[in-house]
Amino acid sequence: MSTNSIYFRTATHQEDEKNIRDIVTSTGFFNQEEIDIAVELLTENLQKGGEVSGYHFIFAEINEQTVGYACFGPIPATKFSYDLYWIAVHENSRGMGIGKKLLIESEKAIKNLGGQRIYIETSSRAQYNPTRAFYISSHYETAAILKDFYAPGDSKYIFLKIV
Repeated sequence: MSTNSIYFRTATHQEDEKNIRDIVTSTGFFNQEEIDIAVELLTENLQKGGEVSGYHFIFAEINEQTVGYACFGPIPATKFSYDLYWIAVHENSRGMGIGKKLLIESEKAIKNLGGQRIYIETSSRAQYNPTRAFYISSHYETAAILKDFYAPGDSKYIFLKIV
């Protein structure tokens, strides 16, 4: 597959529940509860719409196959701050720059929605070393580290980028 034919869409469809489940499961990073949460955010978007639910999506497609996605939304009780909740690329499509392109598209969309600050949370586990390096290389700064947040020895990293 070539990333030259990558297409981004923001419209959500019922079949995206399966797409998200497949993508997130394929990474091997997430447990069943986390996978269910990823799908739940889309379900809420489908039921209420993006503006009401607060969950916005960008899907990456190659040859009409969904290969990655990002989910973000405004942080309640803030004026210009957004959370990037999920960004994931199917294991079969990793290493093609799709994650970077999804991040850039998400940043543009957040800016167009009036967002100025993007927050991203991730784990301190060694498995997430490439994830943290990805955000740092994308000009995110480490805003905070919450020790033992997820579990003993598993801290939460909070990254920030001002757009």
